[in-house]
Amino acid sequence: MTFVLVHGGGSTSRFWDRLVPHLDGPALAVDLPGRAGKPADLATLTVSEEVDSVLDDIEDAQVAGSIVVVAHSSGGLVVPGVVSGLGNRVAHVVLSAALVPSEGGCGIDCMRPKHRDGLVRTLEQAHRDGTVITLPGAPTDPEPFRTAYGGDPLDDDTLAFMVDPVRCVPDTVHHYFQPVHWSTISHVPVTYVINERDRPVPVEIQEEMVTRLTRPHVVRLDSGHLPPVTDPARFAALLDAALG
Repeated sequence: MTFVLVHGGGSTSRFWDRLVPHLDGPALAVDLPGRAGKPADLATLTVSEEVDSVLDDIEDAQVAGSIVVVAHSSGGLVVPGVVSGLGNRVAHVVLSAALVPSEGGCGIDCMRPKHRDGLVRTLEQAHRDGTVITLPGAPTDPEPFRTAYGGDPLDDDTLAFMVDPVRCVPDTVHHYFQPVHWSTISHVPVTYVINERDRPVPVEIQEEMVTRLTRPHVVRLDSGHLPPVTDPARFAALLDAALG
């Protein structure tokens, strides 16, 4: 059983560095396009291109046997396509505060209304100006990140971990406007991890997204947005428990 780990927005495969040593089995942490030197045009990057990249990485790594797909935050957008591409090889999907739009909906529909509306206005203005909008990478002042994720404030080591340029990178906003179809994988067991003190993806949005899944197993953590980082041993144990 191999864990395929899909990072969220503004991050890379290195997001999972603290978790991997705790896993009871091999893991493949992938980089979505535009990360870690993987070429991509962030201005036009689509969910389909991200899906193809993950499937290529799995093939290149010669992953054998069954797979558990684990996705964090906006990494959830690629899960239906990846699972469909892998067919019956996927034994389980685990989502940590991951984006689950309504059927045929887009990632932007999973945002707080004020953030969604602000992004739409910013993107419309960029189109009028002929400019490109991407999410920024590593900050010049990391201190605001200490409390940005919800939960307990990050300690110094964890703050440095999260804002390190190997993890905190520029990202696309274009993939938030791509339709996603979860109905195509309704036969696959899903565990959804609700982070109850999450700030980027508030608990009420997570609870709404859970209702869009088919018979999910729900686990609640007294956590902010980053349980694979802030409590990797517990998150690894959760993955073991999800697999029975």
